[in-house]
Amino acid sequence: MQWADALVWRAVLDSEAAQSDQKLRELFYHLHLVQRAWLGAWRGQPREYPTFADAKSLMNWGQSYYADASSEIEAMNDEQIAGILQIPWAEIVERELGRKPEQLTIAETMLQVALHSQYHRGQINARLRALDGEPPRVDYIIWLWLGQPPADWSFISAA
Repeated sequence: MQWADALVWRAVLDSEAAQSDQKLRELFYHLHLVQRAWLGAWRGQPREYPTFADAKSLMNWGQSYYADASSEIEAMNDEQIAGILQIPWAEIVERELGRKPEQLTIAETMLQVALHSQYHRGQINARLRALDGEPPRVDYIIWLWLGQPPADWSFISAA
């Protein structure tokens, strides 16, 4: 996920039109907000809704998720990961579904974070292409074929 997020952010920052596009900011905000919401649920913390003045500050917030998530996940044992997660926003889900949601394990929600993030990266790439940007290839299989490279956020200092 981090490798893919870094590639997509780099592509967005390479395009002036993309940097200032409100729709892209909304998509990135949602992507990173959901990543943070699940991390907060794993930690038993309430959701936060920060605001950002520009794309770069939003990107920095999104990028900082990975260190926080990694330390949280590394601290969990297999039993905890297989355990049931009490979702703090279950009442919202119940209203949307018209029924109580089934119980989920932390492992299932971890997979949800990755799948949800990939879905929205696809939307971001489609929007980037519409703005004449060059969307990066961020398929999981590409990452594997490349030998699982680490995320490259080195462009941040130049951004």
